[in-house]
Amino acid sequence: MRDRRTLVCVGDLVEDVVVWAAGAARSGTDNPARICRTRGGAAANVAAFAGRLGTAVRFVGRVGDDTVGTALVRDLTEAGVDAKVQRQGRTGTIVIIVDPSGERTMYPDRAAAAELADVPDRWLSGAGVVHLSAYSLVGPSLSVLRRASDIAQAEGAILTIDASSIALIDSIGPAPFRDLIRTLRPTYIFANGIEADLGSLRDLATSGTTVVVKNGVEPTEIHATTSTTVPVPPVDEVRDTTGAGDAFAAGFLSAVLDDADVVEAVTAGHTLARRVLREPGAMLSMTAEENGTACD
Repeated sequence: MRDRRTLVCVGDLVEDVVVWAAGAARSGTDNPARICRTRGGAAANVAAFAGRLGTAVRFVGRVGDDTVGTALVRDLTEAGVDAKVQRQGRTGTIVIIVDPSGERTMYPDRAAAAELADVPDRWLSGAGVVHLSAYSLVGPSLSVLRRASDIAQAEGAILTIDASSIALIDSIGPAPFRDLIRTLRPTYIFANGIEADLGSLRDLATSGTTVVVKNGVEPTEIHATTSTTVPVPPVDEVRDTTGAGDAFAAGFLSAVLDDADVVEAVTAGHTLARRVLREPGAMLSMTAEENGTACD
């Protein structure tokens, strides 16, 4: 039975090693930095953020049969996520270099996350919203995304996809990437402005998909039968943009599950995204009701 209030996220769960560089990199010598290990993986981040909001959420992915994988699964569970995770091989890692302006350079080694396959239908079914990460469009996990799309369509669920990466679009090819997205028939696709330009993703609005384009501090675009923009509230400080897009998706999708319209959902996405901009990696800034720190 479909639960219209449940979010299912399919994709990567990895360890992020976040390096906050103190200044410009100097080759061949030491570079002062603050280093933090956190949970990563776009789909897992969306699941964890949504779980922190109190949304009923399930995550589907793969990690290694190792201590790091065990810790990552525990982190999701503690965030209120129903973690359906395959355990085999070596857990993936992404090294993220963050410069003082908050811009990131990433070195991904997806490892086990890239081998997600043969997922039981019951892990994918029964959702109000199914959210897919485009990182899983390559390799054996593509078949999982196709099956998730088929189940979502059959059950009347909303299907969403995050474009994820400029490098990913380049590696697949802009036109094949856009065609792959179109065959999955998403209700919504999320992209930043560069991803949308590179893949001509705004064109998907003519196929019945609502295209949500994030532009940093500039207004977010919504393209459907008509187009509109939603202003982004001012942010006092940006130290690390890692996970901001995932937080946006979690806020947006949680609002959609509460019957928000698309403008209301974008506003909810903005509100949650601003909470990750001062912390290392995909971590929420603490509220008055929360204890501890994101990275001691």
